[in-house]
Amino acid sequence: MVLGVFLGLLLTCLLLLSLWRQNSQRRNLPPGPTPLPIIGNILQLDLKDISKSLKNFSKVYGPVFTLYLGRNPAVVLHGYEAVKEALSDHGEEFAGRGTFPVFDKFKKNSGVVFSSGRTWKEMRRFSLMTLRNFGMGRRSIEDRVQEEARCLVDELRKTKGGCHSS
Repeated sequence: MVLGVFLGLLLTCLLLLSLWRQNSQRRNLPPGPTPLPIIGNILQLDLKDISKSLKNFSKVYGPVFTLYLGRNPAVVLHGYEAVKEALSDHGEEFAGRGTFPVFDKFKKNSGVVFSSGRTWKEMRRFSLMTLRNFGMGRRSIEDRVQEEARCLVDELRKTKGGCHSS
């Protein structure tokens, strides 16, 4: 009996703690539907037609709203104008990438694909500089590639669709 009461109180405290944490995180985010503890807004989404669900949420909360996918908040930009304003006027704030905990263990914030922030900018700058040093974006390499493609097409035309083995 005492154990049951203790477990009930413990579960109630954990539920209240979870609700308090979600509520304190939501203060800095755009409005959105109230999430359920642990599962978020998953039950409020039509998983067969997510775009319809997002459209309905945008009618209620506006073109920028917050959904919780599990315990993680996701800010949704719905519509051309919202996306355009976010990327053109506030590009720096939207330049970051999400984290993938599975890859964090292996990559240690290196590489171009899964890195973000300052590391991503440095890797991108290095990659572009290296590719430019090898001729990417220069007219001379494009001319060479087109010349090689023309030679290849000429050789293929000479075979007239037949197979020749050496």
